[in-house]
Amino acid sequence: MVNKMDVGISKIRNKSHYSVVALFLISLAVTAALLLITGENGSIPREGESPKAGPPPPSLAGEIKYEEGGDYNETASSCDLFSGKWIYDETGNASYSDGRCSFMMGDYACEKFGRKDLRYRNWRWQPHRCNLPRFNGMALLEKIRGKRLVFVGDSLNRNQWTSMLCLIESSLNQSSLQSVVRRDNLFIVEAIEYNTTIEFYWSPLLVESNCDHPFAHKVSDRVIRIESIEKHARHWNHADILVFDSYMWWIMPSMTILWGSFESSDAIYKKVHMHLRLYEMALNTWSDWLELNTNRNKTKLFFMSLSPTHTFGERWDVQQHCYNETEPIMKEGYWGVMADRRMMHIVESTIEKLEKRGVRVQYLNITHLSDFRKDAHPSIYKQFYGSLSETQLADPKTYSDCLHWCLPGVPDVWNQILYSYIINS
Repeated sequence: MVNKMDVGISKIRNKSHYSVVALFLISLAVTAALLLITGENGSIPREGESPKAGPPPPSLAGEIKYEEGGDYNETASSCDLFSGKWIYDETGNASYSDGRCSFMMGDYACEKFGRKDLRYRNWRWQPHRCNLPRFNGMALLEKIRGKRLVFVGDSLNRNQWTSMLCLIESSLNQSSLQSVVRRDNLFIVEAIEYNTTIEFYWSPLLVESNCDHPFAHKVSDRVIRIESIEKHARHWNHADILVFDSYMWWIMPSMTILWGSFESSDAIYKKVHMHLRLYEMALNTWSDWLELNTNRNKTKLFFMSLSPTHTFGERWDVQQHCYNETEPIMKEGYWGVMADRRMMHIVESTIEKLEKRGVRVQYLNITHLSDFRKDAHPSIYKQFYGSLSETQLADPKTYSDCLHWCLPGVPDVWNQILYSYIINS
């Protein structure tokens, strides 16, 4: 099947792929340093205090009500879709393959790039008191007929967007989706028959930054305009459904705040070492924009909680790394070192304050369910743009991708949950 991803995208990516790999390796090193500072549970202990584990934070979107019947347990009047367990299903859980989705990207096509063990496709998420709805692409397109569905964020959101396109395409008897069209940071797929678009907008920090190019974003120092969002947000202004995420790009020991424009000769730069405070400030800028610019009677708003990585483990085996992992973590209540609860609480607090101001954002807490799936990352089974060094090839852990997710895979579950909220809205 001919891939529908824009040819122009490939040309741009080829120029910047060395930088993407390098950035990923740098981020692993920075994360390791942060772990030494923050302790096992990802929080900074007070002086003289040992790090302590704790329960996962509650989800603000913990319950969703369904009518009886359909794809759900008839005995469940409400269900926490985020509380459950992974169950192995011999019949398979994937409705598509990476070779049969014309929107698949090399970053997520694990089978295509050599993964032989495909058991990661056979695990399905089972909520405790009901079933996830079956994803129906035609039903979704009918529900969003005449509307814009826009994913806004980083490469994890692009991972989810790609999953959404593959799920929709696999649901149709014949593809109603057009090829990807790129307009700067915006990637658009149109379903002409439904007058609908499913879009992705690259904005990893939500606010304006020097990381805003969707492919060429390797920088030695991340610079952000913490109170500037309009450059990006004007592209979302007329969306009917917005799905946000922002997490991994904030995990840095320091960042630089810019007052003024990048082009200004008298702009003020200040290096800051408090990434949590910066994250909170950026989300305040984001929430202020939502309050002033979204149509509260029309626009549906979602925020995806952080997607955990598995670069470091907690003695799940001797490797403590996603490379060569083929089974999920089965320990009940497991909470990994790479899921920063402090940042989750900042998002939850921001959303709670927004709701008091009359703006409702559904917080989809996919962190805990994803944290079990150390087996589902691309690792070395993805497209690498440029040659790997002999040193890297000698130690695959040094270049394994434990951040993104194979497709089909975990992001399909995220989209099943998102689908259930959209269909029932």
